Amino acid sequence: GLHLVESGGGLVQPGGSLRLSCAAEGFAFSNYAMSWVRQAPGKGLEWVSTINKNSEITRYADSVKGRFTISRDNAKNTLYLQLNSLRTEDTAMYFCAKHRLGRVSYDSEYPRGQGTQVTVSS
Repeated sequence: GLHLVESGGGLVQPGGSLRLSCAAEGFAFSNYAMSWVRQAPGKGLEWVSTINKNSEITRYADSVKGRFTISRDNAKNTLYLQLNSLRTEDTAMYFCAKHRLGRVSYDSEYPRGQGTQVTVSS
């Protein structure tokens, strides 16, 4: 079945960088748009970024635009999120999510992995 495994999180100082990965199994990864979403402590789920199946379309939340970059390697069934210029408000659990076939717009009901924790603190 569907298996999404996020990795790459950690503790980083403000201004630092991280690269998150999401390894996908159990479905034809190259056919699906994917997203990154995050959840800060005590807050709801926040959409971060989306990439379509062939990387022609990428979208970002205003809060991360210009600092985060989404990408994918369909040969490796892996989704990435490069996080630069990190801020304390970026502290959250980050999840990757698999879209419904043919859908580029994110929906909070899409399945997600277990997440990887990003903590930005001095």
